[in-house]
Amino acid sequence: MTRVAIPSISFCQTQILRDEVLAQYPDTRFNEEQRRMSDDDLVEFLSGRDAAIMGLENLTAEMLDRLPDLKIIARMGVGLDNVDPALLRDRGIRIGWKGGTNRQSVAELMIAFSVCALRHVGPLFAEMRDGKRPRHQMGRHLGGRVVGLHGCGFVGKEVVRLLQPWNCTVLACDLLDFPEFYREYGVEAVSMDDLVERSEVLSLHIPLNDSTRGLYTGDVMDRMRDDAVLINTCRGGIIDETALKERLLDGRLAAACIDAFAVEPPDDDELLNAPNFLCTPHIGGSAAEARLAMGRAAIDAIADNFIPEPGVFPFV
Repeated sequence: MTRVAIPSISFCQTQILRDEVLAQYPDTRFNEEQRRMSDDDLVEFLSGRDAAIMGLENLTAEMLDRLPDLKIIARMGVGLDNVDPALLRDRGIRIGWKGGTNRQSVAELMIAFSVCALRHVGPLFAEMRDGKRPRHQMGRHLGGRVVGLHGCGFVGKEVVRLLQPWNCTVLACDLLDFPEFYREYGVEAVSMDDLVERSEVLSLHIPLNDSTRGLYTGDVMDRMRDDAVLINTCRGGIIDETALKERLLDGRLAAACIDAFAVEPPDDDELLNAPNFLCTPHIGGSAAEARLAMGRAAIDAIADNFIPEPGVFPFV
């Protein structure tokens, strides 16, 4: 019988998922206190378990050395930036992962961000909440805008589908080519230079890895249109947040909407209070439907998994 441990807080908070995993794996240990664990506490919690359903938790080499029974890590979520494929491969530990389980949830947030930024919803709400009564402020439609997607994987494709009624010009920049999808939905494949310079709404949907960390520098943002909106619903650490703050405050960038920060929770109050900045606390996948989909994929991954390999999808 497979012995399972689940430190993932979001999984343990969801009774439907608890019931479903117990139906398949009766010997399951839950994070009943639903707390973030120290490294030592996490090792103790996972000790003697064959498989673990993990979310944001990270296992180092030293920790894995203390967990000789652990053979399977099933991911609760879609991000893999805290997974070292070489470390797991060398120890014969298998990874269970399914991409795109939260794609609708994240894509809908991107659409909401776009409309809110273009219509100045954030700053107008802040003024009214503070007792002011601002007169109307002219905004712009999302419909008909040039929307650029950096990354056209699971979430990027879902954004494209959701944008169909809006009659937008959609640009996409991705390491991979999707010619049939692009033809079907009228997407223009472009270089990163073209994407940055042409987009009125520029939305990031790329993983965090060595090639994307800090990719959006001040110099890159300076090549954006001064009326552009920058949106990040993927991973923190891709945008230079200090450079972003400077460009928001001096008007070189019209607005930005961020759901994922380099350090969470974020602590740069000057950025958080910028009038043309809208942010949320990494809620892209925090819809009930998305949580169930991610949890069920993690349960399936206990039986359906693979030995990870650096440089091989999804570790590219």
